[in-house]
Amino acid sequence: MKNIFLLLSLFSFTVTVSSQELVKAPQPFGPLPTQKQLAWHEMEFYAFVHFSLNTFTNKEWGYGDESPELFNPTNLDVRQWARVAKEAGMKGIILVAKHHDGFCLWPSAYTERSVKNSPWKNGKGDLVKELAAACKEYDLKLGLYLSPWDRNHAEYGKPGYITYFRNQLKELLTNYGDVFEMWFDGANGGDGYYGGANEMRKINTLEYYNWDETYKLIYKTAPNTLVWGVGPSEARWIGNEEGRAGRTNWSLLRQKDELAGKVHYSEFVSGHEDGERWVPGEADVSIRPGWFYHSVEDDKVRSLDEMVDIYYESIGRNATLLLNLPVDRRGLVHENDEQRLKELVAVIKADFKTEVLGSSKISVSNTRGNSNTYAVKNVVDGNKNTYWATADDVKTAEIEFTFNKPTAVNRILLQEYIPLGQRVKAFTVEAKVDGNWQTVATETTIGYKRILRIKSVVASALRIKITDSKANIVISNIQAYNAPLFVRAPEVQRDKNGDVTLKAEEGNSIYYTVDGSKPTAKSTLYKGVFQFKKAVTINAIAINKEENRSSAVKTAKYGASKEKWTILAVSSGDIKTATRIIDGNPETDWGFGGDSNKLPQEITIDMGAPLKINGFTYVPQQVGNNLNLISNYEFYTSTDNVTWTKQSEGEFSNIKHNPIAQIKSFTPLKARYLRFVALAGIGKSQTVSIAEISVNEVN
Repeated sequence: MKNIFLLLSLFSFTVTVSSQELVKAPQPFGPLPTQKQLAWHEMEFYAFVHFSLNTFTNKEWGYGDESPELFNPTNLDVRQWARVAKEAGMKGIILVAKHHDGFCLWPSAYTERSVKNSPWKNGKGDLVKELAAACKEYDLKLGLYLSPWDRNHAEYGKPGYITYFRNQLKELLTNYGDVFEMWFDGANGGDGYYGGANEMRKINTLEYYNWDETYKLIYKTAPNTLVWGVGPSEARWIGNEEGRAGRTNWSLLRQKDELAGKVHYSEFVSGHEDGERWVPGEADVSIRPGWFYHSVEDDKVRSLDEMVDIYYESIGRNATLLLNLPVDRRGLVHENDEQRLKELVAVIKADFKTEVLGSSKISVSNTRGNSNTYAVKNVVDGNKNTYWATADDVKTAEIEFTFNKPTAVNRILLQEYIPLGQRVKAFTVEAKVDGNWQTVATETTIGYKRILRIKSVVASALRIKITDSKANIVISNIQAYNAPLFVRAPEVQRDKNGDVTLKAEEGNSIYYTVDGSKPTAKSTLYKGVFQFKKAVTINAIAINKEENRSSAVKTAKYGASKEKWTILAVSSGDIKTATRIIDGNPETDWGFGGDSNKLPQEITIDMGAPLKINGFTYVPQQVGNNLNLISNYEFYTSTDNVTWTKQSEGEFSNIKHNPIAQIKSFTPLKARYLRFVALAGIGKSQTVSIAEISVNEVN
């Protein structure tokens, strides 16, 4: 009898084990990330540092003829960079070791154009080495940017330069420890110094560098280094310099087509659903308008509102965020930039302080067999290596979270188990409010991480519906939060006549000052349009009295109003509509030139009275797909509209990918008349446009 019970017991055990074994793991689907790419996804947020000769010449792109002796920071402290990055929650720093002007921040053995010929540390310094040590101290990963384009090197565009370029790659990848990412800029070829040739050199980006061989060199030298940018890269540019991915964002790319020149960079914002390779998006953006430090941008650090949006539209949209910190001439991250980072950290920490799904009751429409290995509880266990999966043929499913009591929710975080591929094509989020289900979000892709900001609801239950998937569903993490109310700063606008308009979200009151002081609830309450024609700094805040919360301060600086400004002459186009460039509205623009009126073209402005100025600002067209951007310019001033003096000339560097206000400075002077000359347009376009021309007044 005992033997019979023993046999039955063994049979029962065998059946149990067999039923577990029948639940096979989901099969991988489509392109998959490598271990290197998985580690890169998990970094999420890291710093870019632009600091070089351009910092001291006040340029965005150096021409290549600048003296290395100009590089002389007064208080360089890479440990401060590392501390700022660490406190902001960043996981690494990518240093621009060599920009387009060819100046090297390490004592390269292959050129004299480096820190070894600068006054800094009497030529004995090695900035890359110092930063590598600081990153190690602060537990940050080191990445490096090496510009393929070199406007200084005499051999650029010729075979000899490729040997030089690869020799420098070897130096960077062998002398400074592990490098998590090698960053290659897409700007390649154009005018430059080129050892004194001072000429235009064009190359075929995909062919000239022989990227296949260059990548082999990198992987042989540093197999753990992920390569970003041009060539058969392992991560892609997100297609803009705004730090924002598309609402749909696949980690896949048709890279074969890209390498054949058949993919436009605008497609990078969303990737390709049918891509044959895992090439996830990295969203790069500077904390200021420019990539290098310019003192005129000290009060133009991106607003807290914009920084929060960037976080949610990069990390929250299946991309990593590469945030640039333009180190100043001292060799420090500027205090204004550091303060904005602290404010951003405070908001994000508050938004994700308390998770609300962990204690809820969970039900699901489908689970893969009877095994706990793929049960729905895995989406709330906090373990990145566990996941909920559906049966092989199930591509739609529902997960419902029921709360113990009605709970406020306004943030939803979802993650797929991407070691098995990216699958989800569409999903919705529903909330049960007062017994009724209502749709609060309808979205597409998830990928490594998707974060939704929804209107706050008090729900008794939350339901995630996967409505379309490329294969069966594998979800590793779902979380929900109730973030504090975020009050957006007001908008400030002043027109040509000096009329000031302030706007805030519905339900918020606006308080402002015009004396430069910080506004509070005791400052002037905005009741409607008011007039201020003189030079002024307007500071404004929005306050939500119901929640007792206020926005960050919005600052807007204006010179004297353009009420007396007139357009005197244009070399082509309609002079009447040219007034759009002095109307104070950057969303209106005026175009001139064209095939029958080829560049250069010019416009002459009368400011109505002499003003003391020390520069001008060109705001490129902001609205539309084809912005008709100006790449090269001249700027003249006059006191009598007879004798003209050239005050500034040059290029608007990087304007194609960063079409922001271009601020140019010169020695202070008095002038009444202005002449702006458009010498060349981006992409050889003969039609160019201007949204706004302004001057920088001296008090």
